[in-house]
Amino acid sequence: MKVNTRVKNRRDYDLRDWLERLETTKRLTTIKPKTRLKFELAGIANRLDGKQASYFPAPDGHDIPVVSGLISDRRWMAEALGLEETELVPAFQNAVSHPLPSIIVDDPPCQEVVHEDPDLTKLLPVPTHNEHDSGPYITAGLAITKNPLTGLQNVAIHRLQLSSSKELGVLLLPRHTLSFFEAVEHKGADLDIAIVIGTSPATLLASQAVVPIDFDELEIAGALGGAPLEVAKCIDSDIQVPAAAEIVIEGRILANTRAPEGPFGEFPQYYGERAENHVIRINKITHRNFPIFHTIVGGGLEHLLLGAIPRETTILTSLQRNFTCVQNVYLTMGGVCRYHLVIQVDNPKPGEAKNVLMAAFGAHYDIKQAIVVDKDVDIHNP
Repeated sequence: MKVNTRVKNRRDYDLRDWLERLETTKRLTTIKPKTRLKFELAGIANRLDGKQASYFPAPDGHDIPVVSGLISDRRWMAEALGLEETELVPAFQNAVSHPLPSIIVDDPPCQEVVHEDPDLTKLLPVPTHNEHDSGPYITAGLAITKNPLTGLQNVAIHRLQLSSSKELGVLLLPRHTLSFFEAVEHKGADLDIAIVIGTSPATLLASQAVVPIDFDELEIAGALGGAPLEVAKCIDSDIQVPAAAEIVIEGRILANTRAPEGPFGEFPQYYGERAENHVIRINKITHRNFPIFHTIVGGGLEHLLLGAIPRETTILTSLQRNFTCVQNVYLTMGGVCRYHLVIQVDNPKPGEAKNVLMAAFGAHYDIKQAIVVDKDVDIHNP
């Protein structure tokens, strides 16, 4: 019998239901068994990018299959959330403004199997994506930590280098996770972390929300799906993770410890440099029966769209707060869904379009080029 812990009135798909939907609508390609994890898997996923999601049974002989490209089209993303494509950004705006507190459940599917002394190099099928990557990388892991001062959670995606059987290298940019860690590191303390692999499209998308500190992105995921998200406490910490997650890695970011991490092929399709970065020590791994490992190819459409929609939401909300003429915004694929912005306006006052442009550059630090067009221009048509 299929295990499904979704709240009944959620309108979105969980990961397994979404894979089934992709398969029945002929948007999922099953690749030959035993695809090599080093380069071959990512190469095939990249070849299918935007056209087909990919399912890799028994990669390199692993028991755990790998999936990629699950939401590599805006229409797919909207469908996975139970929305029309034009509703994506408004729905995200509403979810950020009206988050839904999560519901804690016992005996979650994500803890059906518990590995007390796991070997990362043997247990998980972690691909090596690019020629000059320093090694295998977990690219679709939601890193969940708690603010040590308030106890509130944060969810983010960080690149995670498979460094050894018990350690991951992690790049922490100057954002919320790093802020939490720095608050305890100066006391010589580690920071608990949970890394969640294999979640619903709504949870993946919510993890990229650009929101203030102490804003739990899992509550945004609940609002995106139309009902509270079911979560469960980790075994070794009070961190709450999606109950239906496929795999959960529990560990600690080590105080006063740095190790070489990188290079790694990043979203602009350039390599992020090698540096002395933070280290995560693994305590245990839990997972569902017959789990599924999700990987995201760096710079692929799935990667870019996960960043685009939350950024568009933040930018649109900021501009509409100050300019009633602003109707919509779009981050173009040519600007890797980060750098080039198109703004749609309706009947701006003389000189207002220039002010909108200036405000756009202040709405998000990534914007390098912005264009204003009238409402009769389809901003999503390249």
